[in-house]
Amino acid sequence: MHRRSLLALPSGLAALRPAAARAAEAPEAALRRYRTLPGTGSYMIRLGADGAAGRLAHLPNRQLFIASAYKTFVLGQYLRDLEARRLDLEAQLAVDDASRSFGSPVLLNLTGSTTARSVLEAMIAHSDNTATDIATRQVGPDRIRALVAKAGLTQVRIPDSTRIFASYLFGAPAGVDLGWAGLQKLDRWPPEGFRAPLNEVQTMAGSARDLAAWYEQALRGAVFQRPETLREFKRIQAMAVQIARVAPLDTPVYAKGGEVSDFQGFCAKSFAGQMVVGGRMPVTFAFLLNWDSAEGGFAEVQEAYFDAIRDVLAALAETA
Repeated sequence: MHRRSLLALPSGLAALRPAAARAAEAPEAALRRYRTLPGTGSYMIRLGADGAAGRLAHLPNRQLFIASAYKTFVLGQYLRDLEARRLDLEAQLAVDDASRSFGSPVLLNLTGSTTARSVLEAMIAHSDNTATDIATRQVGPDRIRALVAKAGLTQVRIPDSTRIFASYLFGAPAGVDLGWAGLQKLDRWPPEGFRAPLNEVQTMAGSARDLAAWYEQALRGAVFQRPETLREFKRIQAMAVQIARVAPLDTPVYAKGGEVSDFQGFCAKSFAGQMVVGGRMPVTFAFLLNWDSAEGGFAEVQEAYFDAIRDVLAALAETA
């Protein structure tokens, strides 16, 4: 595999070159470790607004499985609908078997209703799939795809819901929801064959370049009309539990990650977002990794993945 890290400094920024070069060189040892992880890994790092102070990249255009990192787009469209007064954060949303899905540490065993705000927080903070499907039902998957297209994210693909995605992997026809009872049955008596998570029909895919571009747009306010909406986006994105694994101390980070621990040998990790160094310098990043469990156990690779990202962000925070 071709493994090369790229630093691009925009022309006409001679005054920034020494500082940008130092910032880019500082994380190189950790990035070399990242590039030796099993499977296919990619990253995109942009220093300053729109990468004006430098860029680091490795296979940034490669479409990979991003798992729950796609949930940031659900949040983005939900908040846009809030601005349009189509939705209300205090509205009570049903929590029941109509949306129940595996991978729901918050809502899996709950029945009743809760506020839309709590649904969005569960979706981002704990990557709750039931919460994701409740939110997706409110805004509609095609309207989320329209937002993705408007943002120019050509490699991003989202499913109709996490449950329709799981149904498709288990062998259901495209677009068919097997329902909560159906998925439970298949979990106990799985079929002989499964579809691959990265496919052309129902998937969660994207590139490091697209995820970095999304966070740059969203966090500078280009996706929203009002500053209070941006504040809410930042507040919820800052809740993601993965942030604590990698964030430098006392550095704001807005991000979302995802994973597949071992689906028929397929494993994936993703983590993308932005940190703000010294209250001024945005550092936008996306790290994607897909590998086969035969190449490395999930727990071992995950630790190495987080260790490398933590060291990269720490080095950038010290120098940027």
